[in-house]
Amino acid sequence: MSTEPPIVQVDVSLRQAIFEKADLAGARFEDANLSDVVFCNVNLSGVTIRDADLRRLAISDANLQGMTINGVLVTDLLKAWKARSTG
Repeated sequence: MSTEPPIVQVDVSLRQAIFEKADLAGARFEDANLSDVVFCNVNLSGVTIRDADLRRLAISDANLQGMTINGVLVTDLLKAWKARSTG
């Protein structure tokens, strides 16, 4: 059994794909079109997304612990946004 994470083909369009109850842990999405993709009840822990189209990406009811965008922890970004928006 391979221990390598699954790789989604480079330069691929997954536009409007629906992933439901899927285990994509450790997958790498490189140069992928993920616009309008739906992930529902999916394990995305350890996933890396590089050079991807994420237009209209929405995240809700998710565990964001350790998630980063361009090296910045998302939980820190949300704390800063909340502090700024509550004045």
